[in-house]
Amino acid sequence: TAMEATNTLEFCISCHEMRDNVYQEYKQTIHYSNRTGVRAICSDCHVPKDWSHKMVRKIQASAELWGKLMGTIDTKEKFEANRLRLAEHEWARMKSVDSRECRNCHSFEGMDTEKQKLRAAKMHKIAQDDKQTCIDCHKGIAHKKPQGMKEEDE
Repeated sequence: TAMEATNTLEFCISCHEMRDNVYQEYKQTIHYSNRTGVRAICSDCHVPKDWSHKMVRKIQASAELWGKLMGTIDTKEKFEANRLRLAEHEWARMKSVDSRECRNCHSFEGMDTEKQKLRAAKMHKIAQDDKQTCIDCHKGIAHKKPQGMKEEDE
């Protein structure tokens, strides 16, 4: 379907704002290349799987196209100038849904803390006990962190 076509990596990077900025960063991350060969693409992290939440997200994304159409992010410099605002908007969205898209692949219950580094195992236990969500600690996991982040976000 046309909607499913908008979930492909090719669609996501078809505009130069994504291809020249965040896609280049993403290619350097564990979500792109890892020991198991499992690749998470843009839609795995940014588009819900179930139909109703997917429709809401697609409507939100169509509003985000406004930045492209108005030329507010059409150069690397403009994109960087807006990066923090864009990231904070996405982090808030992810937090509001308890990192739902992360949890399509990751879960506290599925973690074998014996195979994690000691610090990671400790932090995951604290996060679970404190009812934190993935994005509380994992900002910058697939894209570089924006300049100007608040200290608690780092």
